[in-house]
Amino acid sequence: MSYLLDTNIVIFFFKGKFDIAEKIDAIGVEHCFISEISLAELKYGALFSQRPEKHKSEIEELLDVIRVIPITSAIDLFAEEKARLRKEGSLVDDFDLFIGCTAIANNLTLVTNNTKHFERLRNISLEDWTRG
Repeated sequence: MSYLLDTNIVIFFFKGKFDIAEKIDAIGVEHCFISEISLAELKYGALFSQRPEKHKSEIEELLDVIRVIPITSAIDLFAEEKARLRKEGSLVDDFDLFIGCTAIANNLTLVTNNTKHFERLRNISLEDWTRG
């Protein structure tokens, strides 16, 4: 099984919380990926932080070991899911929708601590590594 790590999981990894590093090691880093959207969110967060150089360095180290998945494969699914969710009155913000659709389109399990938010997407596989 392979996993797409949501932005919040990567932040927990950087902060040493919830044994995320140990979980990645147990699974094998080669089975863990991030979305281009998460990379953008991480870079923004680094620049907005009180210690941008430290956080930019953490991101660069991450990119040495974790592959970034482009959103291109998820564009059609994003459009379908956004239209469906809008008709249902149950929108998910665009960045999260792209992350979720990237997981679905690439047959990856999305790892997030925001499962209630993502479970509205059809055919998504979710895990929350922040729970025991």
